[in-house]
Amino acid sequence: MASTFIGNSTSIQEMFRRVSEQFTAIFRRKAFLHWYTGEGMVEMEFTEAESNMNDLVSEYQQYQDATAEEDYYEDEEEESLAIIDPEGRTEQET
Repeated sequence: MASTFIGNSTSIQEMFRRVSEQFTAIFRRKAFLHWYTGEGMVEMEFTEAESNMNDLVSEYQQYQDATAEEDYYEDEEEESLAIIDPEGRTEQET
C-alpha cells in the first residue's frame, strides 16, 4: 500500500535557508568549484542560483508574514463584534 501527502506550507523556507547558508560557506571557499567550471559552468551561474534561492526564501517569508497579519486582524475583528438584541440594545461580544 502506498500513500502520498501534498501540503502547502511556508515552513519549507527553513530548509531553503539552511541549504543557502551551506552553499554560501562552500562557495566562499571555492570548494569543488573546479569540477563544475571544468565541465563548462561559469561562476556567475552559482551566484545567480544563490540569488534565486534568497529571493525564494524572501517570498516565502512575505507569505508567512501576510498570513500571520491576517490572523491577527481576524482575531481583532472577532473581539469587536457587537450583538444587537431585539430591543435594539448593543452588547459587546467577548
